[in-house]
Amino acid sequence: MEGEGRASWVKYGPLVSLFVVLLALWFRPPQNAELDERLDTVLSSLLRAEGKVGMNSVSRPKVAVGFGGCVDLIVDGVSLLNKVGLPHVEQPHHHDYLENEVQLAQSFAYFFAPGAAAERFMLNETLFSELVEASRDLPGNRWAVGGNAPVMAGRMAAEGCDVLLGGSFSPDFTDVLSQHITVAGNIVEEPDIHLILEYPSGAKWGQYTSRRANRYIIHSDDHNPYLASMEEFAKKLQDFKADLLVVGGLQMMDNFPFQSGEQKALLSRLADVLTSSTPQIGVHFEMASFVEETIMEDLLHYVISHADSLGMNEQELPNLLSLLKGSNITVLSDPNPRVATVLDQMREVYRILNQRYKDASADGDTRVKPLTRLHVHTLAFQAMIVTHGSQWKNTMSATAKASLTANRHVCGSNDIDTTKARLIMDDSFSVSRQEGSQRIPLQETRPVSCWDEEDYEICVAPVLVCTEVYQTAGGGDNISAAGLVLQI
Repeated sequence: MEGEGRASWVKYGPLVSLFVVLLALWFRPPQNAELDERLDTVLSSLLRAEGKVGMNSVSRPKVAVGFGGCVDLIVDGVSLLNKVGLPHVEQPHHHDYLENEVQLAQSFAYFFAPGAAAERFMLNETLFSELVEASRDLPGNRWAVGGNAPVMAGRMAAEGCDVLLGGSFSPDFTDVLSQHITVAGNIVEEPDIHLILEYPSGAKWGQYTSRRANRYIIHSDDHNPYLASMEEFAKKLQDFKADLLVVGGLQMMDNFPFQSGEQKALLSRLADVLTSSTPQIGVHFEMASFVEETIMEDLLHYVISHADSLGMNEQELPNLLSLLKGSNITVLSDPNPRVATVLDQMREVYRILNQRYKDASADGDTRVKPLTRLHVHTLAFQAMIVTHGSQWKNTMSATAKASLTANRHVCGSNDIDTTKARLIMDDSFSVSRQEGSQRIPLQETRPVSCWDEEDYEICVAPVLVCTEVYQTAGGGDNISAAGLVLQI
């Protein structure tokens, strides 16, 4: 009898399994079907908003992007730390730079638990080399073109731009770049390597569990901190006739052991490059993870004051605002801030920087530029402020494109699959934390909300957050670059 029962299951088991699946689909909770339909509607609406503006295939926009670049070695962060036997720590701790295993463990835990992006310079070259060697044969590792400038250049070339890229690269590096990218810089034999420790939401390391997917980046660069390509880039920039100049990668200078006055001299020379370009050319500065107050102050003076546009994430925004208000740098902020909080911070950054511009103009300083565009990218949403009458156009479509690019990059696919996405932005949001502020509902058929305030327009778009993460590193660069493309 037992044999007959087993034979019957072999015969009818697959049919029973299929029947169970069909029943599950038939009796699927209505809210799941409604959620799927809602995501599909948001996606189609975002795609429609993105598609309102097309790229000119005849006359490709010309964008100059600097500086530096590297080879990213992307690994599962927890697997790497377990492989090298990095000791778990009881107390997370922030370090401006890393000198030993204990500091690495403390720093990683500090950002890992809240799921906040971070990047740190490792002074200990021996330890860095050991980590790289351990990563080389780690299952699932990947090598990729890295660095803010090459990543942004790659995205802009893919979106229809011709790009001048400032960086010192190896021949193997330049061979994999788009044909629409022209390199200005020196040839190096060994490119700098950045170690990207990725981790998914819910990952566990010791007693810590990550609240969201993100990455912890370690570097020990030799070339990038010196902006070695800057002179060659400046020469080619004159004949390139750029429509937009983008600056990124300056966090490689953060906590680097420069000689006295060396860092300031480099940034002063960069300011000359930025101000020597035609005033009509937009200048965008992409923020990054900075912890050294002296370089942040120098960036305010030499770079940010000469930029029309700024891009940053939810960690970098309060960091910049703290500095502008004379407070200490904010090392770690809420990785999932509310829309109202971000918008209030954006307004304040916009107001302070433009007041600094007015004060400088009153003193006769014609080199300082007003801030006319501010883009903040978060996990849940994209937000832009654009000054009325400025050179930046198509703000609604650009915000939609930035939102879609967030999913495309993190999921590793140009085709967005709503079964691998979710909305974590609230169904409605306040435009400010001030009492009595207007609330704006998220409309699936018009998900990009735009409205006017004072002398600027604000646009906010939800992100279809990828639930099957391929890569978080480079997300901000891809998002910012994609948003800029439609606004040139």
